[in-house]
Amino acid sequence: MIKLYIGNKNYSSWSMRPWVLLRQAGIAFEEVMLRFDSFDGGSTFKAGLKDITPVGKVPVLVDDGLAVWDTLAIAEYAAETFPEKNLWPANAQARARARSVCAEMHSGFGGLRSACPMNIEAHLPDVGALALRDTPAVRADLQRIITLWSGLLAEHQGPMLFGAFSIADAYFAPVVMRLKTYALPVPADVAAYMDRVCALPGVKAWIDGALAEKDFIDFEEPFRLHP
Repeated sequence: MIKLYIGNKNYSSWSMRPWVLLRQAGIAFEEVMLRFDSFDGGSTFKAGLKDITPVGKVPVLVDDGLAVWDTLAIAEYAAETFPEKNLWPANAQARARARSVCAEMHSGFGGLRSACPMNIEAHLPDVGALALRDTPAVRADLQRIITLWSGLLAEHQGPMLFGAFSIADAYFAPVVMRLKTYALPVPADVAAYMDRVCALPGVKAWIDGALAEKDFIDFEEPFRLHP
């Protein structure tokens, strides 16, 4: 069976993408969670990955001895290995657009990532309001997300970005978590999409797992004191 190595569900946005993708698509896998104790070379986290991946980061998918790291590579591997799951849109142009928006997410939105790290358990509207007020990059990232999602939802007339669930929705699921945690303002069509994403069984299962962890990690908590 496929193994997927992930970090803490409450904090690890990168891990969330392939986990949600596989779970929502009904692809069986074994979860291996490596707790974020530290990212130093001698940490238990790094030791757990030492013989798995040369980059020492999660997520990592292992299938029959083959290790695939990086979320885009994992998504492409899953799409090729399970073509019947239709993880990319069937239409060639829509497929190219879906790959483009995933690549944009993969390499961009640094302002939002930095100011609003994923923290599913937390509710931080005051932090979100300050980030939006004081950080132009956060405002620009939020506007780009609104424009992107609104445009795709209108174009494809679906509950998801490309009509049916695809890699793109799994890729943006952590963004949905951020927007909710920090209560960043979005129009009604985007808010409705966010609610639909949270209701997906794969996403709901991840959220439930994150809430069950109750594992406060200081270096992942720039905005809260230890409870």
